[in-house]
Amino acid sequence: MTNATDLEANTSLGPECFINRESSWLDFNQRVLEEAENPENPLMERLKFLAIFSSNLDEFFMIRVAGLREQAFGESAPQDYSPDGLTATEQLKAIACRTQELVARQYRCLRESIGPAMAAEGFQLLRYESLEGQQREQVDRFFRERALPILTPMAVDPAHPSPRYHNRGLYLGVMLNRTEGLGPKRLFAVVQVPQVLPRMVAVSGGEPGRFPFVLLEDVVSARLPELFGGFAVESWTAFRITRDSDVDLLEQESDDMLKLIEDRIKARQRGQAVRIEIAAKANDALAQMIINEEGLQGSTQGQSDDYSEVYRIDGPLDLTSLWELHKLPGFERLHDKPFTPRIPPVLERRSPDIFAAIAQRDILLHHPYESFDPVIEFVTTAAADPRVLAIKQTLYRTSGDSPISRALMAAAESGKHVTALVELKARFDEANNVSWARQMERAGVHVVFGFLDLKTHCKVSMVVRQEGQQLRRYVHLGTGNYNPTTALSYTDVGLFTADESIAEDASALFNLLTGYSQGHAWQKLIVAPNDLHHRTIELIDEQAQRSRDGLPSRIFAKLNALVDHRVIEALYRASQAGVPIDIVSRGICCLRPGVPGLSETIRVRSIIDRFLEHSRIYVFGPDEEAHVFLSSADWMPRNFFRRVEVMFPVQVPELADRILKEIIPTYLADNTRARRLDPDGVFRLLKPAEGQSPRRCQHEFLEPRTVPAVELAEPSPA
Repeated sequence: MTNATDLEANTSLGPECFINRESSWLDFNQRVLEEAENPENPLMERLKFLAIFSSNLDEFFMIRVAGLREQAFGESAPQDYSPDGLTATEQLKAIACRTQELVARQYRCLRESIGPAMAAEGFQLLRYESLEGQQREQVDRFFRERALPILTPMAVDPAHPSPRYHNRGLYLGVMLNRTEGLGPKRLFAVVQVPQVLPRMVAVSGGEPGRFPFVLLEDVVSARLPELFGGFAVESWTAFRITRDSDVDLLEQESDDMLKLIEDRIKARQRGQAVRIEIAAKANDALAQMIINEEGLQGSTQGQSDDYSEVYRIDGPLDLTSLWELHKLPGFERLHDKPFTPRIPPVLERRSPDIFAAIAQRDILLHHPYESFDPVIEFVTTAAADPRVLAIKQTLYRTSGDSPISRALMAAAESGKHVTALVELKARFDEANNVSWARQMERAGVHVVFGFLDLKTHCKVSMVVRQEGQQLRRYVHLGTGNYNPTTALSYTDVGLFTADESIAEDASALFNLLTGYSQGHAWQKLIVAPNDLHHRTIELIDEQAQRSRDGLPSRIFAKLNALVDHRVIEALYRASQAGVPIDIVSRGICCLRPGVPGLSETIRVRSIIDRFLEHSRIYVFGPDEEAHVFLSSADWMPRNFFRRVEVMFPVQVPELADRILKEIIPTYLADNTRARRLDPDGVFRLLKPAEGQSPRRCQHEFLEPRTVPAVELAEPSPA
């Protein structure tokens, strides 16, 4: 297999030709925040984007910032090569400065915009001290019956060592003075706010149409004297610590990957602290005590340091809890208009089953606009079909109550040969995958975990079926996970096929994953880490040569991230040869478009809207000669070298035309939720140019009609 030695190779281009990866990611999260700030979005959806911003930032610190800290402050960690020329220390300083600004902007949005709008809709955030009568009795009863039995007051002194604060757990730090009984005269103590209880404690008995609530930490803080009897509360503060969660498995040895992953999950709670969030009004001495204990850099006295890991928060900590409000029933008018995913006509009128439909022709599904149900039906029908002999399935992320996992278990219990490749290293889904792996093993599924040093990120399902005197293989390939929950909120594309060449490649892929079987001559699938990187560059270079030869050329790439510097260099070469290049990158883009003499023909857009743009679509060549591919992989070093990925062709002309003449033009016509990346590295929101109608691609995809392929003038930046 290909190794990652090329990742360290320097580029021949200057650092000014590249945008820093971490800076680009922060730009992406700013675009998420802009959707929270946008008053055109329904109120509950704005709340959702605030929560997503916080969740994104948590993961960014746990993984990316943690890795940079290790490089900058570790004793022997090498500095990773960054094409933009910044060292790890320089990146950390830039991240801290930018993130402090973004977090302040997030809370300003909550205080000045979303908060008042929520209050106008009847949501009342009350302080415990303001509660009276029935409301006070209700909250007190909640505390006694539900909170108090869970809470554990923890003193910190020589006899009671400081607890290891859990990653992203919410805590109250308290400075106490003894008034009677045992203990030191002055005592520091902590209480963890229970994560098993609702953060928003509903208070009934208000006016009709109102939804009053108090924060759980407010309820707990009001009862601190009760929790620490014999002591008076001098001061207290809420705080939250984010820890390094990128546990490296490559340096660990184990003959049981399942046990290794379970140990990794536990280790997340004990990782090195990388950030602390603490209430802005916290007593400085109390705050500094907590900061010093964790060895974090920065002081509590404002943010004048050039690098600070301390975030003073003017509002409730951990806004991921806003999901609780977003999920409340009864506020439909404050949400996006509900929709029902369509069933493609070819599957609505099929007979007698889904396999007959696939045998007749390849089928393309565009989620969430088209239903994920056929994918579930593909596996569940196979599980019940007596003619099906075997099912092989990759599982990277799946839902908590996965119908696909249950179907695999039922198939195994009925005597079918069932193999499931469960990726235990799917970050932050490890616990869910471990649980399903154990359940499937008990049901008789052959469960394998891939490779220790590679993540299996490809999305493949294969059914082997007896049809007359021969076996026929049916394959589903996708750009997204086998997760019916996220299939309603992520945009992805999937392909059903019975093409024999693809089926042979899929069989070889599973043999590679389960038995290290190598040497297969791939016919249709392009697989990482074997071939995907160099084949991608070859496809780009072929278009550059076509343009130099005076032939029509084109490159289109829709992906989540564009980072790999060798691919970027190939795109620059193609641009210099005159190839028109369109890139729709949801998140990171390290390429700098529109630079004279370097990337004049490259246009880059990002779309942040109701659904998470997750599909990967790659096109090489003009429409009449285009090679159309779908893939599980972004153009990042990790996808090319550290994951098992698949890029697969869309061969049927009718399906390729749908992508070329409907899906791609609709994305490129968006002039309301698309942002254009300019040569200065800034994404700017587009608006309709004079004479143009507003176009919003996700809304158009929701309409059950074919969008005409029309070329629109370049929209104007807002």
